[in-house]
Amino acid sequence: MTTNSRDRALRERARAVIPGGMYGHESVALLPEDFPQFFSRGEGARIWDADGNEYVDYMCAFGPNLLGYRNPAVEEAASAQAAMGDTLTGPSEAMVTLAEDLVGMISHAAWAMFCKNGSDATSMAMVLARAHSGRRKILVAQGAYHGASPWNTPNPKGTLPEDRAHILYFRYDDLDSLRDAFRQADGDVAGVFATPFRHEVFEDQFLPSAEFAKGARQLCDDADALLIVDEVRAGFRLARDASWSLLGVEPDLTTWGKVLGNGYPISALLGCEKLRASASSIYVTGSFWFSAVPMAAAVATLAVVRTSDYLERMIARAEEMRKGIAAQAAAHGFGIRQTGPAQMPQIFFSDDPDMRIGYFWAAAAVRRGVYLHPYHNMFATSALTEADIAKTLAATDEAFAELKRAWANIPPQPNPAVLARIKAKALLSPR
Repeated sequence: MTTNSRDRALRERARAVIPGGMYGHESVALLPEDFPQFFSRGEGARIWDADGNEYVDYMCAFGPNLLGYRNPAVEEAASAQAAMGDTLTGPSEAMVTLAEDLVGMISHAAWAMFCKNGSDATSMAMVLARAHSGRRKILVAQGAYHGASPWNTPNPKGTLPEDRAHILYFRYDDLDSLRDAFRQADGDVAGVFATPFRHEVFEDQFLPSAEFAKGARQLCDDADALLIVDEVRAGFRLARDASWSLLGVEPDLTTWGKVLGNGYPISALLGCEKLRASASSIYVTGSFWFSAVPMAAAVATLAVVRTSDYLERMIARAEEMRKGIAAQAAAHGFGIRQTGPAQMPQIFFSDDPDMRIGYFWAAAAVRRGVYLHPYHNMFATSALTEADIAKTLAATDEAFAELKRAWANIPPQPNPAVLARIKAKALLSPR
């Protein structure tokens, strides 16, 4: 990054008026200097930073870009609604249409409630589970991310032990561990949270077994507890229905966000019929939860999901990229692990405990106009073209070559804060 860049100037301005210069998951504090913090625009599968540098983007705004930045159908619907009004004294017809569409698409759903962020939806699910059951305990996989609320934030600073007093933990995809958590709760389980697959930062991803998913469903049925599948990160990237439909399992509740409005701020809680009365009994709200423009965008997004081959195209392009990177790594003599679904790729280097190799390679790709991430799962968009994949593989091949040339001179470790996060990961995941 040049010293006179607009991105650097914006960072300096931000440090004066924003705590830490930036906060949350979109902060680049743990990334090399090659990663820009500020962006000016997006189109399709590409973004431009504040200095005008162009990238094929594999973060997709950390997930929301499903159909491409500025998808014409979504933008047209949002603009038409904006011309009539957005945040009004009450919602527009789009809210009813959107709820109808989701109920029609998601097998387990009989109703929908809307909010803004994934944390809103997961916290609402927790409140509803307790209201419905009259019980307290919520079972959560160790280290799983379900948002930034006090009951689950990965950084517990400012929270109290009481915020997690009734959260019990189990090992993901380990049915015996989940059984043990039920026994520990001693009949006081309100609900069980699970992600569609294991997708945590600094860790390999993996899909659950059908045995685990079906076993979790049975344990919840036996205990009259709710099975809650958190679709915020993976929703509509694995299936057009809830993700565990691929495993033959219907949850009681699902939480949705990110892709729902293809970048417009909206999330949702969907539930089965038996929870309708309990959902009506809780008080959850927000002044902007009922805004019409994001709902109109979501209606248009779901129409594309239902009627196009977006999913098949996205998977095909992602698998092409995955195969190409695997071949390049082998050709250059590097061992890598590509885990999870190809459309939500995670790439780690073998024998790289401090992540210095992965950091070097990802930064080399960013310098060549391909935005990869060294420790967070990435996202493909259905807007990826053959030209995007070709540019990606040309950049990653050159990044492997640069890595090989610089092997002896790679810095001994990445940002010290990264090492602290790696070491703290186990401490933030109660065992």
